Amino acid sequence: MSKTTTAISPTRKENYPEWYQEVIKQAELAEHSPVRGCMVIKPFGYAIWENIQKVLDKAFKKTGVKNAYFPLFIPLSFLEKEAEHVEGFAKECAVVTHHRLEKGPNGKLIPAGPLEEPLIVRPTSETIIGEMFSKWITSYRDLPLLINQWCNVVRWEMRTRLFLRTAEFLWQEGHTAHATDKQAHDKALEMLHIYQEFIKSYLAIPVIVGEKTPGERFPGAKATYTLEMMMQDGKALQGGTSHHLGQNFAKASNIKFQNIDGLEDYAHTTSWGLTTRLIGAMIMTHGDDDGMILPPKVASLHIVILPILHGKGRDEEVLEKANDLKQQLESISYHGYNLEVYVDDRDKRGGDKAWEWIKKGVPLRVELGPKDIDEGKVCLMQRHLGPKEKKFIDQSEFLSSVTNLLDSLQFHLYEKALKRLQDNIFTAESKEEFYEFFQNSEKSGFIRGYWGEESWIEEEIKKDLNVTIRCIPQDQSDKEGICVLSGKKSKKQVIYAKAY
Repeated sequence: MSKTTTAISPTRKENYPEWYQEVIKQAELAEHSPVRGCMVIKPFGYAIWENIQKVLDKAFKKTGVKNAYFPLFIPLSFLEKEAEHVEGFAKECAVVTHHRLEKGPNGKLIPAGPLEEPLIVRPTSETIIGEMFSKWITSYRDLPLLINQWCNVVRWEMRTRLFLRTAEFLWQEGHTAHATDKQAHDKALEMLHIYQEFIKSYLAIPVIVGEKTPGERFPGAKATYTLEMMMQDGKALQGGTSHHLGQNFAKASNIKFQNIDGLEDYAHTTSWGLTTRLIGAMIMTHGDDDGMILPPKVASLHIVILPILHGKGRDEEVLEKANDLKQQLESISYHGYNLEVYVDDRDKRGGDKAWEWIKKGVPLRVELGPKDIDEGKVCLMQRHLGPKEKKFIDQSEFLSSVTNLLDSLQFHLYEKALKRLQDNIFTAESKEEFYEFFQNSEKSGFIRGYWGEESWIEEEIKKDLNVTIRCIPQDQSDKEGICVLSGKKSKKQVIYAKAY
């Protein structure tokens, strides 16, 4: 415990970035790997990703999407087919140039066997999937083609932060091909709204839904749609994106088909993805100065049972009752999956064990000792309440109400995050006020304001303030206003923010 009597030091107020790293460490989610910029996701953290996968995979398949897998290596010539695309990713590409190692004169291994063509380690898969689509699609009868893959990608980041930005990360990337532009556009929005519902209902994070400006679009896309989240320090984090690619990639990859009129046409494509960044978003949205708070619907563990053992005669009985309770709880279904429960019977001090689970963010902790057994009760502690706040309830009542308790925590997390978002979106009446807001270390949040639709605005505020336009929100009004940065009249509002 630190001098501030919190489990995590520094606190959020003292040093938010360091607090974030310490939460990950104390919750045993992940750690830095020997490879610079990469991370090792530990079992407790990976279980969260598995739960995210399970829910999203089911939702994707309901829309007709099927899973496949494509190579990790992409020939350089494939990326060169789409000039804007390769330009957007060029600085982040990891390149393989040799195919074997040999011992050098000093006994050290050196690359040998140069490749005829360099291979790019997958930064995203539009080009190689496009190559395969061009072989699979010949007629309108082959459309729509709806494919997703769960995989890793590599983008050679110079400044990394666990879960938020690493050189290698896990994600899903969906790729679809359609006969018409409208079908592709509708699919891009459909997948965006699946993301939106998942992030809201499962991660308990409110999002702002909108479209990226031309300057922030995915390289080569016709339109990019995004979900923007607000973290506790007022910065934005992108939750997921869906891209309407039009025919740009189809032309580059020669994805042609004979339409219903017998004429040759290029397919209209989409791509969409989200990543392990969502785990970082959960930490920064819901965590407190004692560690993580896991939304129950994606929690690695829902309940930990802490048997009170005294090294005396009734310890065996307590352990037996604790395991009986575990079995009863694990038979209960919670939003389509059985509850995950753990009996912590390790030979450690009870207080130390309790604080470990508090830092990991487990929604419910249950203490069970001889007196509780005699009275047919359990001692219940809920993660979103004070660490020492306890409630004694009948074991039968606990079993019948456990899913409601979890749902109550899920609802509490969302409502708290929604209020934070709503309370921290501001307006600016002038350029001076706009600049003062983002330069003042005591202020944080988003500014919603009109945008003159001029690219120099984005360049200027990024250079001066490290602020970007996060999105053009879907919920636009019909009113006309003035862009405080250019003085130009506009009907288009945007979200300005600093971002991760």
